[in-house]
Formats: sequence, C-alpha cells, structure tokens
Amino acid sequence: MSSDFHVHLVSDATGETLNSIAKAALAQFEGVSVEEHSYVLVRSRKQLDRAVEQILAQRGLVFFTLVNPELRKDLVSRCATANLPCLDVMEGPISMMRQFLGAAETHRPGAQHDLDQRYLQRIEALNFTIQHDDGQALDTIDGAQVILVGASRTSKTPTCVYLAIRGVRAANIPLVPGLVLPAPLLVTKGPLIVGLWASPDRLVQVRRNRLNTMGEVRDTDYVDIESVRNEVSATRKLFEQQDWPVIDVSRRSVEETAAAVINLLNERRERQA
Repeated sequence: MSSDFHVHLVSDATGETLNSIAKAALAQFEGVSVEEHSYVLVRSRKQLDRAVEQILAQRGLVFFTLVNPELRKDLVSRCATANLPCLDVMEGPISMMRQFLGAAETHRPGAQHDLDQRYLQRIEALNFTIQHDDGQALDTIDGAQVILVGASRTSKTPTCVYLAIRGVRAANIPLVPGLVLPAPLLVTKGPLIVGLWASPDRLVQVRRNRLNTMGEVRDTDYVDIESVRNEVSATRKLFEQQDWPVIDVSRRSVEETAAAVINLLNERRERQA
C-alpha cells in the first residue's frame, strides 16, 4: 500500500491528545506517507476560520478536540459541506461518561492540564527518578516504588523516566561484571525490584551503536559476543537467585517495558490487599 494524504488536527488545547491518537492510528498502516497539520489553542471563531481555510486548501482527514459546542458544530458542518471526513475523537468517551455519571461536562478546554495533585505527583516522581538514576542516592532508595536492575543498555533509564511521567517513583541500578551488588539493594523491602535483560545479540548491537555515536571503534569485552553471553547468563542467574520478576526487553519498546512494570506493580498491590 502506498498513499500520500493530509491529516488535520484541530484542538482547543495543546494538541497532545490528538497527536497521540493520530500517531497510534497511523502506526497501523504501512507504506503511508502523511503530512500532518496541527491547529492548537483554537478557541474563537476567527481561529477556527483560519484552520478551516487551510483544511480546504489541502483536503484530507480532519480529527478534532473542541469542547466549545458552537465551534464543534461549525467545524463539523463546514467539513460536511466540503465532503471532508471529520471526527471528534473525544465525543465517544465523553458521551459514555456523561451517561454513566449522569452529569454534564464543563466544556472547559485544556482541563486535563490543570495543576492538580496528580500533576504534582508526576513532577515529584520525575525528580526522584533523576536523583536515583544509574545507582545514585542509594541511601534513599527505599523511597522508590520500583527499582529496575539490569546490564548496561537494557533501557533502564528511559523506562524509569517513562514510569515517572506516569507518576511512578522509579530508580535504576546497573549490573557491572565483576562488581558486587550495592548493599541497600539487597536489604530494601518496600520497592518492587524488577530485572531487565536482553539477548546477547541485541545487547551487542545496541552497545555498538552507542559506541559508534561516541566515536569509539575499539573492540572490548563490552561488545564481545562471548563476554556478553556470559554477562547475560550471570544476570539471569542473579535474578533467579533473588526471586525478582524479570522482563525480556530484547524486542520491547520503552512504552511496552513500562507497561509490563506497571502490570507487575498492580499485581503486587492486589496480592498485598
């Protein structure tokens, strides 16, 4: 399949919701070339007119999140007149919540970005994660909700950052061949400790790419396939000895690894409850 088309994203807020939905939907179609046009903070008739002018000039799909009923109605009507497909991506969830809760929505644009308690929780989690990256600040590691342990280049840091954005206080500790585990990791009781590992071939590939970006071309044990095989074997043996849950990140994205960690946290909470 090969196709080129325009996608117009019209939002009365930052457009993050629309961008995420459009990206997830487009990822399901191969060989598609898309030109995205974003129109954000559209909260007046004049702003909407400018967006529609561009939409009519470059015809394509229109996705929108407009909580103002008049602007929403106007956009839908003008797209229908121009015979352009137009979808309100929030209407389904809002309608379902309206019926379930028996309450009307506020029509307040950007309400999801309010400085509420959950937002402050995410900021706190992100600060914690930055302070406890790569084995730092071990004296306060008990404050973590989850600790990721793994060899170099097993996506520990980006996974922790993604978890922090979701409000989870995450720390990570690297496993270095020849070095013993830090004592605080072995005695901590509160955090969920999760082992991350990747196949030797995958680790060598990622590590070589990393070294190349740094201008380093020498061969060392860090990228020697036999050394890496031994490292991975020792890592997996350690995880088994400590009875830590394990995630194979060989072919997982950071988002998928983080989702697996969150599932482990939820399962742990259910057992404790």
